[in-house]
Amino acid sequence: MAVIGLSAGILVAGGLFGFIVELGVIADFADRTHTGNKIHLYEDCAALGGIIGNVIFVYSIPIPYGKILLIPIGLLIGIFVGCWAMALAEILNVFPIFIRRLKITKYIAGLICAMALGRGVGGVIYFFLMH
Repeated sequence: MAVIGLSAGILVAGGLFGFIVELGVIADFADRTHTGNKIHLYEDCAALGGIIGNVIFVYSIPIPYGKILLIPIGLLIGIFVGCWAMALAEILNVFPIFIRRLKITKYIAGLICAMALGRGVGGVIYFFLMH
């Protein structure tokens, strides 16, 4: 059972990182920062981060200064997840279709600010009031 579970976990993690690379999240970051020559380094770092995160989670390895590092690590994870979601939405052309169908071109800046504010307030409520 342990071998099957480990193999399944490796397969799912590999699929997830393959999906992230296929979506173009890492390539898009490299393109926007004009550092396309370092794309292999970015991909290796993303995979290494996933591997290290899984090892820490599976083996319950304590992190020194964990409570102090919680805020910057949480911020970085939130940025990564947000960028991943935006890349997926961009590839699927969600926003242009949504904007065109609802005829809200004049209000798009306010809509984006409202979504960002809602996500931030929701995170604060969840982390500070629910726990």
